[in-house]
Amino acid sequence: MTFSVLARCEQTGMFGMAIATRPIAIGAKCPFVRAKIGGLVVQANGDPRLGALGLKLLEMGYSAEKVLKELLDSDGADNIPWRQISVVDKDGRTAAHTGSTNEEWAGQIVRRNLVVIGNRLSNDKVAQAMADGFENAQGELAHKLLASLEAGRDAGGQVAGQYSTALQVHNERSYAWVDLRVDEHNEPIAELRRLYGLYVPLIPYYQERPSNPSMPRDDDWRKQLGIKGGPR
Repeated sequence: MTFSVLARCEQTGMFGMAIATRPIAIGAKCPFVRAKIGGLVVQANGDPRLGALGLKLLEMGYSAEKVLKELLDSDGADNIPWRQISVVDKDGRTAAHTGSTNEEWAGQIVRRNLVVIGNRLSNDKVAQAMADGFENAQGELAHKLLASLEAGRDAGGQVAGQYSTALQVHNERSYAWVDLRVDEHNEPIAELRRLYGLYVPLIPYYQERPSNPSMPRDDDWRKQLGIKGGPR
């Protein structure tokens, strides 16, 4: 009962994903993205160990298709039908698997630099809306991923609704460029959009301060930028 989008930006080389589901704290279990090598989403009764293994294989230079094959071979015939996995590698090659026991509607859209997967969706138009939403959106990768998630929600989302969501984007650094989560909320995608709007002006602060400890504190930085939003 999850839908997700995994993508690589052709222009910047950034990797990212956005995901939404009914259970709590989806961002803690399913996304596996790393700068310069690619990423995976492991969902639908997913085993997080597959994500960790997939990242190691991507780091070794395996293609997306080869990574997926290795994961499925290692997972075992009894488990494969329950899994849903998407992969993108450093060159934008993609692959995906939707096991036969995933509840309808379940499926995937696989394109260069982009994979959409979903299960227990309200109709067969959700995944297509997500792919179109991503490709039609303008701007940074994080915005395009959010636009894809919003398009999926607006096309019907999940049968039972969605209550948690997450957004990750990785640039060239060892830590995330954007890493936002809504662990439990009646409108998690709208809340994620709100958080993203607050976070974007602060990205330079969070990216530069590790190597420049003399930068203003978070509160002072907010004041300089005129940001009024905050905890509520």
